[in-house]
Amino acid sequence: MMIKRIVKMEFETKYIEEFQRLFDNNKTKIRNFEGCQHLELWQDINDNSTFMTYSYWRSENDLNTYRQSDLFKTVWSKTKTMFAKKPQAWSVNTLHQLN
Repeated sequence: MMIKRIVKMEFETKYIEEFQRLFDNNKTKIRNFEGCQHLELWQDINDNSTFMTYSYWRSENDLNTYRQSDLFKTVWSKTKTMFAKKPQAWSVNTLHQLN
């Protein structure tokens, strides 16, 4: 069953541009990782230091495989040094969708 993953990250202001470069340099690799079907990066309209990633994964197993990968470990080890607050993450299923 496909899952959606939302990760909220709040950065120290001095690292905003560095994080955006890091994401930009790795977004295609993340999106093309086995099981990833969709990837977005969101920025809060009222707080430019708050970002969220929104991704679709074919299964929880695919997400966990990614989280154990060298790609994730490399990107996350750099990302977590820039946080102002502890990140939050949710894995969710869509119950209803209206278009």
